[in-house]
Amino acid sequence: MNIPAYRITIADRIKAYRRKNSLSLRGFGRLLGVSAQAVCKWEQNICYPDIMILPLLARIFECRVDDFFREIP
Repeated sequence: MNIPAYRITIADRIKAYRRKNSLSLRGFGRLLGVSAQAVCKWEQNICYPDIMILPLLARIFECRVDDFFREIP
């Protein structure tokens, strides 16, 4: 099994989608009902969003839930 030399993490995806949509940590947190600190921890790969939030994330970013888990070749 070949493992790619780089990986895109959920943290990277959340940060990229948030920035692409010009959302601040605080504004994004408000949309999700969480604190800016929680979003910051997700983006730093310290912890992850609750699985129940993933469908809301996908709706906000107009993507699919599995887009957060897909590796980029």
